[in-house]
Amino acid sequence: MTKKEKDLIYSGDADTPLRVLLTTDEKDSLFLRQKSLDIKKVKDNEALQLLVQRMRVTLELENGVGLAAPQVGIGRNLFLFVRIDKPEYPVEVVVNPKITAHSEDMFCFDDDGCLSVPDASGTSLRYKWIEVEYLNEQGETIKEHLQGGSRFENFIGVIFQHEYDHLQGTLFTDKLCVNEE
Repeated sequence: MTKKEKDLIYSGDADTPLRVLLTTDEKDSLFLRQKSLDIKKVKDNEALQLLVQRMRVTLELENGVGLAAPQVGIGRNLFLFVRIDKPEYPVEVVVNPKITAHSEDMFCFDDDGCLSVPDASGTSLRYKWIEVEYLNEQGETIKEHLQGGSRFENFIGVIFQHEYDHLQGTLFTDKLCVNEE
């Protein structure tokens, strides 16, 4: 991580939330459009552990289902997401993710929204399922098949796609479904 990133991470303790970047701020918006870099060292990385703790506090405070590192000013391939498909909805850490396969079919997911895009939501185009590979916060490789769905079902695949897009500099507003009326 860069000195600037470490300075931001160490600007507060584990209980201090980070500021969520907003598209309504020009400097924030430009940062959110940048592609993120991989994290080289996961195990025994003190800065990464503090970042994850601060992102957990931020995600809880903002009442979101996912939060990517670029949304808090860190240009690294890392996000947290709420596992709505598991009992008690644990928050899991995703480092250096890859989507290794996806459905050919896509669908329009209603009411997609983002902590970085205030007061807006839309219907975004998403894959029905994805195969993913990533590291957890212990540096272990995780491979999973995640489903899409509607807001009233399991939409964990949509959450993953949304957060993954942040790492590519893409916002849900870039993936809005075209109205075919």
